[in-house]
Amino acid sequence: MEDMSAQKSLRRNPLTYVIVAAFLLGSFSGAAFGVLFAVSLNQKYYPWREPADPAAFTDRQPVSAEDRRVIDAVREVSPAVVSVVVKKDLAKLYESTGPFGYFGFEIPLAPSAPGQKQEIGGGTGFVISEDGLILTNRHVASDTEADYEIVLADGKVFPAKVLARDTILDIAVLKIEATGLTVAPLGDSDLLSPGETVIAIGNSLSEYRNSVTKGVISAVNRRVVAGNGSGESEVIEEALQTDAAINPGNSGGPLVDLEGKVIGVNTAVNRSGQSIGFAIPINAAKVVIESVKTHGKIVRPWLGVRYAMLTPETAKRNGFDVDYGALLVGGTTQAEGAAIVPGSPAEKAGLASGDVLLDIDGARLDLEHPLSSMVAKRRAGETVHVRILRDGAERVLPVTLGVLPDEPL
Repeated sequence: MEDMSAQKSLRRNPLTYVIVAAFLLGSFSGAAFGVLFAVSLNQKYYPWREPADPAAFTDRQPVSAEDRRVIDAVREVSPAVVSVVVKKDLAKLYESTGPFGYFGFEIPLAPSAPGQKQEIGGGTGFVISEDGLILTNRHVASDTEADYEIVLADGKVFPAKVLARDTILDIAVLKIEATGLTVAPLGDSDLLSPGETVIAIGNSLSEYRNSVTKGVISAVNRRVVAGNGSGESEVIEEALQTDAAINPGNSGGPLVDLEGKVIGVNTAVNRSGQSIGFAIPINAAKVVIESVKTHGKIVRPWLGVRYAMLTPETAKRNGFDVDYGALLVGGTTQAEGAAIVPGSPAEKAGLASGDVLLDIDGARLDLEHPLSSMVAKRRAGETVHVRILRDGAERVLPVTLGVLPDEPL
């Protein structure tokens, strides 16, 4: 009886139908609006999710003209960037390190199989010739007992041979048997100015290939002493300083300008600071590249002296009339050697300990233009004229540069 009364009540009160219909319509409209709004948010705030039209994402314009230049520069150089993989026989690795970590990897207590090789480290490099020359850092390829592999940007893997390790710059040249490779275009590092935007590309943490970071040139002509954590160190003259993040594994990778040209080789980072990295100027590396292409090895000019660059303080302390130049001075122990290397071009030219080298062919020697970098820009066999200060008097001596002795491969 109660159900029948309720039905009669509904028939007598049509307003009830209106309320129910409005409720259903409102629920449907709200749900539809919510779905459309969610889709809109999804495309606006999560652009990495594939849109309805993939072409729309591919052609999406960057937010600024500089972003477009960065993207174009990365596209230009990335195909030439490679990963350098270092492998070593586990038996040799165990003998030299024991049961401790090496390059961040755990070394087993015993090799699992004779002759088995394990990845012990890695870095980055870039292609400098279509027929397979690769430029990287010397400290990436420093182990003479290790094997090296190159992983191209397309994932192809090639065994690599070390052609040259530079004893002056932290540079090494490797070779793979390949042809038709994409070559990284080289720029002019002498034209760089602090504040210029640069891009670092590399194999970050030896895991994330072709990672890209962006920053600026913080300074030029820095003198940097870079260590590898094992007590060994190298001096990098005229280094480029940048705040573009250079992570472990980026060593040997290119530092690129907005024209898509390599202007430096990433090599070191100051872990005591915030985003302070250093790169070898590409113009210094060009000498190595040209030499290897021409001779198959590094033929580097050699003077054969040990020296210290003068500062106003050291000049005053030593009673010199000049406050610049390279003072020829030997070490305090026999192992550190004399100021003049026996049999060197310097000895043959008559240079002596205590001389101050003021300029080479009129190019002044100072803290921003140290002797080693000025000699490195010359060629072996070239005769240069060195103006020196000796016993308070200036004179000019002709010096024929020799060939720097090879480093064992």
